[in-house]
Amino acid sequence: MIGNPRITDYIRSLEPDGDPLLMEIEDRARRERVPIIRKETAALLKTLVAGMGPESILEIGAAVGYSALLMASVMGADCHITTIEKYEKRIPQARENFRLAGRERDITLLEGDAEEILAGLSPEAFDFIFLDGAKGQYIHWLEDVLRCLRPGGMLVSDNVLQDGDIIQSRFAVERRNRTIHSRMREYLFALKHTEGLETSILPIGDGVTISVKRK
Repeated sequence: MIGNPRITDYIRSLEPDGDPLLMEIEDRARRERVPIIRKETAALLKTLVAGMGPESILEIGAAVGYSALLMASVMGADCHITTIEKYEKRIPQARENFRLAGRERDITLLEGDAEEILAGLSPEAFDFIFLDGAKGQYIHWLEDVLRCLRPGGMLVSDNVLQDGDIIQSRFAVERRNRTIHSRMREYLFALKHTEGLETSILPIGDGVTISVKRK
């Protein structure tokens, strides 16, 4: 956990009860160790979507559909979400959750490899992109992600600080995590040094970046 655990617990304690279906999906996901966003990250994501009022949202990494439904709960009536998921086991769970929430028309789930799907999406098609897939692939997806983002649009990336391990030397990280560690460092550097992109890195949850593609 990044930061003071007592502060994090206090912030979480302030969260009001949400939609019963969303709470059920969240509880089940955590019991089954499905990777979903943390409570404080969820609050930030909802606030950004509500404040920006996008007409089109792209999510990379649907899992069981929890984050997509969170965004749908605060988006405008004319907004549509496109979400991508590769893991076959989670795809039917996500579809069922969208059905139970009555959001089948508002959310389109694309099945398959994100890199291949991204390459086929139209340029500047999305106002808001939420990146929450395989962390080691963020840097490989970045070019297409930015191509798909409209000028003035926002890119939010989750899990970028790896529970604080990002500040460690790659030799202090477990060998199996070194590739992800180096790629995430490369990704963060790219976000901060790409011309036309304004990025803030926040130590919320497991680390979040907010990037705006300047007009």
